[in-house]
Amino acid sequence: MSDEHKAALAEGRNQGRAVRSYLEALEQNRPKRGRKRTAESVQRDLERTEAEILTADPLKRLELVQRRIDLQAELERMGTTVDVTELEAEFVKVAKAYAQRKGISYEAWRELGVPAATLKAAGIGRGAA
Repeated sequence: MSDEHKAALAEGRNQGRAVRSYLEALEQNRPKRGRKRTAESVQRDLERTEAEILTADPLKRLELVQRRIDLQAELERMGTTVDVTELEAEFVKVAKAYAQRKGISYEAWRELGVPAATLKAAGIGRGAA
């Protein structure tokens, strides 16, 4: 394998990593439907669940233990915020080349939630693939 080929493969991996990281951050920070849950409401649910575990039969206890695990994970996620600006800057650098190499259309990016302004900054227009 030539050095040029190795460099092209590495560039493709770097582009894919930047695109994946940005799209995952967008997905994680996408607003959810319905009433927004607060840390206080999740904590109340967690306390209620822990109290129910004490008197539940084994099958119900199993479900409640899983609910407790899910609520604890939700609380942890609430405490972490992702700074999308750095990921977006990396995305903008590589998105056009990645889209051309993979045949990704403007519409596909938009359907996944990438803002039009971000695509414009990356040099991806409506007629581009």
